[in-house]
Order: sequence, then C-alpha cells, then structure tokens
Amino acid sequence: MFIDTHCHLDADELGDAQTDVVQAADRAGVSRIVVPSVARANFGIVRELCERYPGCAPAYGIHPMYTDGALPQDLTELREYLVRPDTVAVGEIGLDFFIDHYDRAQQEYFFAEQLKLAQEFNLPVLLHIRRAQDIVLKHLRQHKVHGIAHAFNGSRQQADEFIKLGFKLGFGGAMTYSRATRLREFAATLPLEAIVLETDAPDIPPDFLERGQPNKPEYIPRIAQTLAELRGMSIEEIAQATTENALEVLPKLANLRDAPARGRPWL
Repeated sequence: MFIDTHCHLDADELGDAQTDVVQAADRAGVSRIVVPSVARANFGIVRELCERYPGCAPAYGIHPMYTDGALPQDLTELREYLVRPDTVAVGEIGLDFFIDHYDRAQQEYFFAEQLKLAQEFNLPVLLHIRRAQDIVLKHLRQHKVHGIAHAFNGSRQQADEFIKLGFKLGFGGAMTYSRATRLREFAATLPLEAIVLETDAPDIPPDFLERGQPNKPEYIPRIAQTLAELRGMSIEEIAQATTENALEVLPKLANLRDAPARGRPWL
C-alpha cells in the first residue's frame, strides 16, 4: 500500500475526472491521498472532495504564491477549517522566492501566522519551499512544528536540518529523471525513515509520462520503483517504509475510511 502525501485533486488540469483519478489510484495500491488547499477560495472545494472520496484527506492553508491576494480575515476562516476533526495538516504553506514580483514580507507574515495556527491546533505542516530553504528553517526554529518539506530540493546540509527538526522530505516525479543527479543521490542516501512519497499532481510529472500529460496519484508505485532501484531495495520494502513514515508524520491518516473498491483494513 502507498500514500500520496501531496495531490491537488481540485486542479483545473484534472477537470471533472476526480472519480477516475481516485479509483485508478486505489487500483494501483494508493489508498491514501492528501489534498492540500492553496487559498481561502478552495478550502470548501477541498473539503467537499475529501468528503466525497474515502481515502482522501484534507489539508488547509494559504500557499505563498497566493498570499499577495490574501487578507488577514482569511486566517480567521482557516481556523474554522483547522478545527475540523478530519483535517490532517496545515498546508500548503511556505515561502517562494523563485519569482521576484511576489511580496516577500507578505509571504513571511502569512507563513508565520499559519505556523502559529499549526502549533495551536497541534497539526503538522506541508511546506512549499523555493529558493527560501534557510529562511524557512529560521521560521521553523521559532515555531516548533513538524511536517513534510514538499518537493524537497535543497542541499544535504539543509536536508539534515529539516530532519533534525522532525520533518520528512517529499520525493516524487522529479526523482525519476536521470539528469536529477543531486536529488537522486539524496533519495539514495538520506535516512529512509525521513522520506515520504508524493506526486504534487497534476504537477511535477515523472519522466515516464508523455510531455503535457498530468501527473496523477496512480503513478506513485512507479515513482516508488525508482526509489527502490536507487536504494537497492524491493518495492515492497519501499512501500512499507514510506507508508509508515507518512503515518508517523500525518497520524490522522490512519483514521480514514478505505475506498469502497478495496474495503481493506488499514494496517
């Protein structure tokens, strides 16, 4: 069994095919899908999707690339979603300094406020980080939370710092490219207990997809096969380890119902 710890099931690229996407994932052995929000506007959409599809779990947060249009009252509404018993994490939150025109001060304000909410509600966080690893680490040292560094692409030293702070590192489609030498080295050498699998569907498509095709949770086992090959392990060992890692950092996942197509007990 596998867990996709990061999938934007509501994304426009998936159209109205969510039922097919979830069923295909379940047939492939992916029985848990974490669905993060990105802004106040899609909190309700994420909630409805996760209520509709057993095995899908919601996370709520304001993505750094959406903070320019965010308002302080959005944090008030976020609180109302975080208190829900099925909420598994605060996310997707973080910092993105890759694109210059986003207001960095605004990003840091919403990031810090959401870290405070994660502390208050004792929830893990799903972190988006681009060209801001050290500043994110600075905030994490001030606000003691844990969670997942989604789509990790920092240095080995930064990886070690995230792990020391109680974070798992998300590996997905980018790892499947032979030219991603540094990322593949990390996948092969980082402690296995620090790694979780993700797609970021429909984004970060793996190497085996045709150009322009959206990423989907059903590809997690093929992504896991790359991790198995890099580490010299069996796919079964990778499935067990990454599932256990995901449940450790996102413990509420263990309480979800299974998809009717399988109806299997969870662990």
